[in-house]
Amino acid sequence: MHLATYVGLQHTAARTLADAFRQVADGHADEPDVHNLGHTLARMSDTHVELLAPVADRYGEEREDEPERLHADGLPGTRSGGVGLLRDLQDLYTLASFVDITWTVLGQAAQGTRDRELLKVVHTCKTDTQRQLRWLNTRIKQAAPQALIAS
Repeated sequence: MHLATYVGLQHTAARTLADAFRQVADGHADEPDVHNLGHTLARMSDTHVELLAPVADRYGEEREDEPERLHADGLPGTRSGGVGLLRDLQDLYTLASFVDITWTVLGQAAQGTRDRELLKVVHTCKTDTQRQLRWLNTRIKQAAPQALIAS
């Protein structure tokens, strides 16, 4: 069974997303909404890590490098200025999308194994991740005209 691979992948991805949200929030502290909501969304991902712990205990987990590699390649540090904010938000969106589709994969496995606890975790965390993606999408739409046209 390869479920342990995806549990490990998601565990690492959730941690990476939390760290990336904090990094962008702190790197763009001059944007109050990015700073405040970035930390709120990071805590949401921290909760996902906690919710996955019992699942990892049950199925085991194999650590994968992909989410960490995405973090390292996508967010080596925050960029400055309007275009920098836009690019940092896009990097977050890419990582959050990875997390979202991995929840989908785990949800399919939960249905296949009839694991109600995993289904509950997936439902809760996928809903949160979709909130994160909606905020990122909205904030990117707000930042784009200012960064690309007004500057």
